Amino acid sequence: MLNNMTKLTVLTKRVGPIRGRHPWVFSGAIKYIPDGIKSGTPIKLYDEGDFFLAQGYFSSYSQIAVRLWSWDEKDEIDEAFFIKKIRDAYEVRQDLVENKKTNSYRVINSENDLLPGLIVDKYDNCLSVQFHNQGIAFWKKEIVSALCKVLRPKGIYERSDVGNREKEGGAGTGLLFGKVSEKVEILENGYKFFVDIINGQKTGFFLDQRDKRDALQKYCKGKKVLNCFSYTGGFSAYALGAGAKKVVSVDSSQSALDMAKANMKLNDFDLKKCEFVCEDVKKYLQPEIDKTGKENKFDFDVIVLDPPAFVKDRHKVNEGLQGYRKINEAAIRALPANGILVTASCSQHISLSDFRYMLSEAAGRAGRVVQVLETYTHGVDHPELAAFTEGEYLKCVFAIVR
Repeated sequence: MLNNMTKLTVLTKRVGPIRGRHPWVFSGAIKYIPDGIKSGTPIKLYDEGDFFLAQGYFSSYSQIAVRLWSWDEKDEIDEAFFIKKIRDAYEVRQDLVENKKTNSYRVINSENDLLPGLIVDKYDNCLSVQFHNQGIAFWKKEIVSALCKVLRPKGIYERSDVGNREKEGGAGTGLLFGKVSEKVEILENGYKFFVDIINGQKTGFFLDQRDKRDALQKYCKGKKVLNCFSYTGGFSAYALGAGAKKVVSVDSSQSALDMAKANMKLNDFDLKKCEFVCEDVKKYLQPEIDKTGKENKFDFDVIVLDPPAFVKDRHKVNEGLQGYRKINEAAIRALPANGILVTASCSQHISLSDFRYMLSEAAGRAGRVVQVLETYTHGVDHPELAAFTEGEYLKCVFAIVR
């Protein structure tokens, strides 16, 4: 042990990514890993010449062995360390996102904010947090205390019911501090939304689409809009607020649609302009997928496709791309000349170039020309480390269909 830390040596041929500030160190890069290191144990890495490289925590004996959070040898890993990391990230969001019309955003974006495995989303005065692995969960007490001191929330709720934690065991949910209501009311670009932090998807709301929802507004005035995979109606609210003639929200979850309807009421929108359809989107679009069509069913000027990740395993990329192609081809077929398609993917294993190529294939099969008007990736509250291309996941294309 070195200053209560375990010292590990990195092979000379594998130090490049560490010096390039990549936050993952794979087990094969380490000369020797002794038995008995617990997940979360602080680690100092040195090269074979015994020169300091970086600090992190021990993650696993397979694949990613160490996750990095510092390149300063003097850093001591304690509550003060987390306070500084959280304050640095929070100040960026306060400067660039928070204002009188927006009080909810991502505060900590895992590796990209140099706190690997930690997600913190702010919903007004409540925080929803995820500890994605046992290593970062080892520091839960210090992190929660630091969050309380920096953000002074009313309550903190844990939503670590995510894939990796479920595989590892110990996936936790529950109140960590204070009080969190069943429904928290937030403000985003002037629109009001109820968020179910306790039972909703992910941490309760898809904050990463805030800038895309805002961008949608210029295409909606006087238009008929179809919002597929609508969840609690984020895109629907923005469309109505921008003067849409009609908005149809389609989702397979009735509880999500009930919340969407409540959100439309919360913003005083005319419910006569809204329709909520509880159905699997693929089934809803099936007539267009089968090229049979149904008269008057697809009478929309704007179609939004914001599905869950179709590719959760890098070995199933082709299968996932076929799924994206089918729904995008159906939407392209359904749109009139000069109709607008807003299509997104949150699949980490699909690149933006792959997504664009899929869209071109869908357009070709539909016999239409598609012109890309705007392309979006992460928002400013979801920053990305330059070296950490594995953290890229969101892509959203606004296109006109000829």
